[in-house]
Amino acid sequence: MRLDSKYFDRIRTRRKREPETEQAPPTCQWDGCDKKGAHRAPVGRNAEGQFFLFCFEHVKEYNKGYNYFSGLSDGEIARYQKEAITGHRPTWTVGVNKAAKDSPLHSEIRSGAYTRVRDPFGFVKEGGKGSGPRFPQARKLKSLETKAFETMGLDANATSAEIKSRYKELVKKHHPDANGGDRGSEERFRAVIQAYQLLKQNGFC
Repeated sequence: MRLDSKYFDRIRTRRKREPETEQAPPTCQWDGCDKKGAHRAPVGRNAEGQFFLFCFEHVKEYNKGYNYFSGLSDGEIARYQKEAITGHRPTWTVGVNKAAKDSPLHSEIRSGAYTRVRDPFGFVKEGGKGSGPRFPQARKLKSLETKAFETMGLDANATSAEIKSRYKELVKKHHPDANGGDRGSEERFRAVIQAYQLLKQNGFC
C-alpha cells in the first residue's frame, strides 16, 4: 500500500470516544436527607411526566401516602374513571354528529315527515309504515333447525305464535296420559319437546 496514494486520504477512521464521566445521582429531595436520589416518584395530578427523586427509604414512604385523586369529590373521581375508558378523548354517538343532528333532513326523518326522501316505488308512506308490497326475508336455517321445523310440522317462515300453538297441540296429542301407552307416541312426544326447546333457544319463539 502506497502512503502517498490519492486514495489513502479518503480512508475514514473512527474517532476515539472519550470515556464518559459518570455523573453522580442527585441528592434525595426529602427534607433533611443527604442520600442519593436514585428513585423516581410521580409529582401528582396535572403534573404528568414530572417526578421527585428520593432515596429508597423515602420513596417507599412517599408511595405509601400517595393518592392521585386527592382533593377530588366522588363525582369527579367517577367522571375521571368514565373518561379514562376512552383515553380522555371526546366521543360521539355512532353514525351521528352535531351537523347531522341539526340538519333539516334529520329533523324531518325523526318527525316522520319524510318530505325529502325519494320513494318512487311507494315502499314508504307518511308515518313510516310501508305501503307497498313487503317481501319477508327468508331464514337461513341450520340442519338441526330444519329438522326441528319438520318435527313440528311447520315451514321455516312460521311465526312465534304458530310455533307455540303447534307445540301445545302436539304435546296435548302425544302426552303419555293421552296416548294409551303407545311407545311410538311417547318417542314423538320427546322429539317435539326437543324440537321446541331448540327453536326457543335460537330465538324462533
